[in-house]
Amino acid sequence: MRRISKLTRVAVGVASLGLVATACGGTSSDSGDSDSNDKGLAIAYDVGGKGDQSFNDAAYAGLTKAKDEFGYKTADIEPTEGETDADKEQRLASLAKQGYNPVIGVGFAYGPAMKAVAAKYPKTTFGIVDSVVEGKNVASLVFAEEQASYLAGVAAAKATKTDVVGFVGGVDVPLIHKFEAGYKQGVQDTNSKVKVLSQYLTQTAEEGGFSSPDKGKAAAEGQIEKKADVLYAAAGLSGQGVIEAAAKAKVWAIGVDSDQYKQAALAPYKNYILTSALKDVGGAVYTLSKSVHDGKPLTGTQTFDLEVNGVGLSESNPEYAKIAGLQDAVNKAKQEIIDGKIKVNTE
Repeated sequence: MRRISKLTRVAVGVASLGLVATACGGTSSDSGDSDSNDKGLAIAYDVGGKGDQSFNDAAYAGLTKAKDEFGYKTADIEPTEGETDADKEQRLASLAKQGYNPVIGVGFAYGPAMKAVAAKYPKTTFGIVDSVVEGKNVASLVFAEEQASYLAGVAAAKATKTDVVGFVGGVDVPLIHKFEAGYKQGVQDTNSKVKVLSQYLTQTAEEGGFSSPDKGKAAAEGQIEKKADVLYAAAGLSGQGVIEAAAKAKVWAIGVDSDQYKQAALAPYKNYILTSALKDVGGAVYTLSKSVHDGKPLTGTQTFDLEVNGVGLSESNPEYAKIAGLQDAVNKAKQEIIDGKIKVNTE
C-alpha cells in the first residue's frame, strides 16, 4: 500500500476545525455553469448525513477549509433513505457533469458507484473515503482506524473502575471490525483482567445502524446494566445515543472520528466524553482538494495512520489528564505502534 504523501502530512489535523458550524440535514450547494470543470470540491455524504457530529461532519470540515482557502464553489450532498448503488452513481455523475473536481464519496458504500462513474469522467479526480477503488483518476482515502481504537482501548482500561468496558458498532461490517479489534487489543494489552462487551446494532446500513441514536442508546443501556463503565461507539450518528446513555448513567463514553467533546450538539454530555478516537477525514478531503487545485491530483491508495497524525486520540477533556497513568500509557502505546513494536489487529 502506497505511503501517504508529504502534502498530506501538512494537511492532517483539519477535522477539528470548523465543525461547530455544521448544521443538521439539508443539501447545500453553489450554483454555476454546467460542465465548467472549475467549480472545485464536491462531497457526497454517507448514511447519517451532515450533522452526525462525527464522520460526515469531519468531511464537511475539510470542505469548508478548502473552500475558504481556495475561494472556489463547493457542494455537499445528502444521501436519501433506502437509496441504491444506482442512486449513488447518479449523484456522483451529476456532480462530475456539473464541473466539480474533485468529487468525493464519503464512505465505503460509494465503492461500486465510484468505480462505474470514474471511468466515464476520466478528466475528473474522484476520491472515496474508507474503501479502495481501482482507477487512474481515483484516490482511495483509507485510515488505520485500528490504531486509534487501540489507544482508545488503553484509555478505557486505565479509566474503568469495574473492569468491564463496552464497544458498540453501528453495522457488522469489516470496517467496523477494525475499530473493535484495535479497541479490544488495547484493553487486553493494558489490563488482561478487563472484560470487553461488544454489540453491533444492525447487520446492514439500511437497517439504521449508523443513523439511529435510539438503537445506540438501547445498546449502551444494556452494557451499563452489565457493569460497563467505559463505552466506545463506532456507530456514526447512532453513537450520540451511546454518549447520552453514558452521561445519564454517569459513566465514561469514548467518541469517534471527530473530537466529540467539542461538538456543540453534544455539549450537555461533554463532561462524560473522556476522549475520542480521531480519524482525520477532514484532512484527507482537504488534501485531495489541494492536490487537484495545485495541478498534481493524488491517485491510488493514500493511507492515514498514527505516523502522519491521520488518526489519534483527543485530549480535550481536562479529566483525561487526571486519570492516573492514562496519558503516559497512551503516549507509550502510540510510540510503540509507530515504531512497529506493537502490531495492531484489524479483525
